[in-house]
Amino acid sequence: MTLLKPLRHPRLWLCLWLLAIATVVALSLGPPPPFPDMPSGTDKLEHGLAYFLLAAGAVQLFRSRGGWMLAGLALVMVGIGVEFAQGAYTTDRMRDPFDAIANTVGVLLGLSTALTPLRDLLLRLEQRVRRPV
Repeated sequence: MTLLKPLRHPRLWLCLWLLAIATVVALSLGPPPPFPDMPSGTDKLEHGLAYFLLAAGAVQLFRSRGGWMLAGLALVMVGIGVEFAQGAYTTDRMRDPFDAIANTVGVLLGLSTALTPLRDLLLRLEQRVRRPV
């Protein structure tokens, strides 16, 4: 049995998901963008949203609960690893355990989309595109 859902181009979707993870990691380790002063804690929402989208993407890609859980665990580990890397390898970023918590909450919320009708949204969208008009 394959790990991925029966999508039209599963390898393409998997590559896009991995590219999204790489983008989040790169943005997390690069210099912070020059945003105007934001309210305190706003960055936690950004962390949560990014990891929510990554985990929800895993639900769209992987067929089984085991695949979702493995992807979720990997995303949590990425989030924690990025925080350690920020503290150890960057000069303009700092390690923040609350960022790792926000990442983890985002992953849990993203995985929870598996309990909703959104679980197979990508499959339904692909089927719609396949149908002749």
